[in-house]
Amino acid sequence: MSSQRPPAPHPAERARTIAALGGRATLLPACGADRITPLLHHVHGDGSVSVLMTDDHPLVGAAWQAPRGELPTMVEIADQAPVPLREPVRGLLWITGWLRALSAYEARALAVLVAEDRPDPRLLDLGHGSTMLRLDPATMVLADAESTHSVQLDTFIEAAPDPFVTFEAGWLRHLEISHTDVVGALARHLPKELRGGHLRPLGLDRFGLRLRVEAIDADHDVRLAFSRPVSTPDELSDELRRLVGCPFLAARG
Repeated sequence: MSSQRPPAPHPAERARTIAALGGRATLLPACGADRITPLLHHVHGDGSVSVLMTDDHPLVGAAWQAPRGELPTMVEIADQAPVPLREPVRGLLWITGWLRALSAYEARALAVLVAEDRPDPRLLDLGHGSTMLRLDPATMVLADAESTHSVQLDTFIEAAPDPFVTFEAGWLRHLEISHTDVVGALARHLPKELRGGHLRPLGLDRFGLRLRVEAIDADHDVRLAFSRPVSTPDELSDELRRLVGCPFLAARG
């Protein structure tokens, strides 16, 4: 058996995908404060992060009082699987930089930009009990089942999220609930020592399907590569049929 790893999206693309999914975010200020969960966060295309906090949160006061109004802070964004797994986090994106306090004008302009990508009623509380802060990025690190990588900001800016990012969650949940036979058929691609575990759909991207094998001793993540990168639902359907071994695939060609 070849030891070559199946093809996967570039780290910058995977980072953009995690950012676009908008999973749970945690702030870790360099001042030694406890981990902080913002009311709302959004990663922009340039790698900067908008965070919405209550007016009376100590972090808001610390940002205003910091030298030059900049507080060294790391934002951790968790990529969680859309199906219930015993270990649900698929990856982590860490963006480190300087958290800035904003003027009322800057905050409103930033809220408009956030709303264009991610409308959220909590943005309406800006100026009415909530404050917008902005993290200007310096470094970015991605850790997932593929590897741990330092992601350069210019490559992050140039990359695009995976084409299936908007419906991956619904598709995987549908596969988990309504097509257990299909998931079971994929077991033929697993190493023999993993075939006795509980097979779960873990992830989907243009290069392949990721599965989680929940075994008694540990969890194992496996990537099943498509024959080619895909970008449309029809192409995805064909590749899934190939993986399952559908005998009617030739009729679609």
